[in-house]
Amino acid sequence: MIDKIWRYKDTKISDAVAVKMSRDLKIPRIIAKVLLNRGINSDGAMDFIKKSMQGVINPMLLTDMDKAVNRILLALKNNEQITVYGDYDVDGITSTAMVYEFLKEHGANVSYYIPARADEGYGINIMAVNKLRKSGTKLLITVDCGITAIGEVEFARLQGMDVIITDHHTCKERLPEAAAAIINPKRPDSDYPFDALAGVGVAFKLILALTMALKESTNECFSKYVDIVAIGTIADVVSLTGENRIIVDRGLISLKNTQRPGLIAIKEVSGADQKPINATVVAFAIAPRLNAAGRLGTATTAVELLLTKDIDRAREIAAELDNENRERQETEQEIFAEALDMISKDANFDKKKVIVLAHEDWHGGVIGIVASRLCERYYKPCILISHSNGIGKGSGRSIKGFNLFDALSYCEDCLTEFGGHSVAAGLNVNMSDLDRFITKINKYADGVLTPDLMVPSVDIDCKISPDEATLENARLISSLEPFGMGNEKPIFSLEGVTVSDIATIGNDNKHLRMRFMTSSGVLNAIGFGFGAAAEKFKVSDCVDVAFTLDINNYNNKNYLQLVIKDIKCSE
Repeated sequence: MIDKIWRYKDTKISDAVAVKMSRDLKIPRIIAKVLLNRGINSDGAMDFIKKSMQGVINPMLLTDMDKAVNRILLALKNNEQITVYGDYDVDGITSTAMVYEFLKEHGANVSYYIPARADEGYGINIMAVNKLRKSGTKLLITVDCGITAIGEVEFARLQGMDVIITDHHTCKERLPEAAAAIINPKRPDSDYPFDALAGVGVAFKLILALTMALKESTNECFSKYVDIVAIGTIADVVSLTGENRIIVDRGLISLKNTQRPGLIAIKEVSGADQKPINATVVAFAIAPRLNAAGRLGTATTAVELLLTKDIDRAREIAAELDNENRERQETEQEIFAEALDMISKDANFDKKKVIVLAHEDWHGGVIGIVASRLCERYYKPCILISHSNGIGKGSGRSIKGFNLFDALSYCEDCLTEFGGHSVAAGLNVNMSDLDRFITKINKYADGVLTPDLMVPSVDIDCKISPDEATLENARLISSLEPFGMGNEKPIFSLEGVTVSDIATIGNDNKHLRMRFMTSSGVLNAIGFGFGAAAEKFKVSDCVDVAFTLDINNYNNKNYLQLVIKDIKCSE
């Protein structure tokens, strides 16, 4: 366990402002503090809580949307062969299924293509373009990829193929100018007021714009696809603010009662059908099984699951994905153990601010997950590279304050390809350049990562009194969902409470169960992954605890439960 810095979000908000907002809106003080911490005052509070559809932005505000719509309508009119070209993660899978289904139902001559992760890697590649040209494709629509594919788009254009790019990844200095249209809210020349859409969100905007052009109901289109858009948005860990918040909120409601056989089946096999459907359930139950297809097998299996109208076929595919997910977990554990062993043998590990590990034939579909686990364990940016025949393919994850895309841009001369976001990215590297890359990215980190940035923090909304830790307040906090990046579940702290019971639970005593005696009575708490803390504390210790207020349903009855985020001896 790494000691964490506790940072309070409400230090610039006076109690008087929070008390006034509490009184005006007739909400508890802690809810007012949470809203104020998110920059929401009394005027915007009800809109935030109600998640009004008025927050959904006109898709035609996206640069080049008119060009894309006109080109697709022309393809529909002339019965041109269209191929939807996606990515093998959940964002790309949901994007591909949605755009393909929409076009198919509008009479398009359409197919879809997702590259094989192991053989082709991420994004558009020349081999795939050649294959699609031979199959008769005249219009290629990318989803969740393409923004850096300058050479590939130029090649496609020379082959007589138009390319429409829909993407959300960070743009490089030069765009693929040969494309017929480039739709990306992160374009430097974009006036779109929200740039945090997932790839599926950008693709969703495209079909909404097409719906408008075809003079069909956008409300019906929104309702029909919002469940799979929400899944892709949650899985890609984009900010759940702005219109993403509205999309995910409506999508979770739709997912609860979905009529899609594929989603019914994946809910059944993951156990999500037995739980309240929220962003956490999507992220940890549904998304990993959809992702397993592209990690260990072929992502087209997951696309088929989302498209099938046959519930028996859907259940067959869902069972297959569930098995692949278990296999993925086993492979992940093996690579994680090997990575830990490599770290233990590196005498200079503590001097390096960025973890870069390379191993022959590590499974490329899993290294990103392991990089994320190592990043969390050591609180350092981490890149894992699988190499074969002198070529390395890597996946990286980062920490707060270290923009991984910018770091890779600094090291561009060491890499053959890279792309991604500030917190997650992929790269290709010649193994002969690996040592130079490791040196250069650590040099960049030395200039960026100050000592305070390399200590994890717990961002706490506010201190509360024991009588504010109530089941009713936990219910009110749930009205602020969906929670995720940009709208994290509120964390509170209690100071000077007494440990009245402590025990480890779960496999390998991984988790911690505690009870705290306070001036208002006993509070039950659980700390997932906090089992090691059982050695640091004992009954009668006086502690400070940071936690979320949760509702635990047991025997059809709701109970208050604190979910521990950190705990330390009280000063």
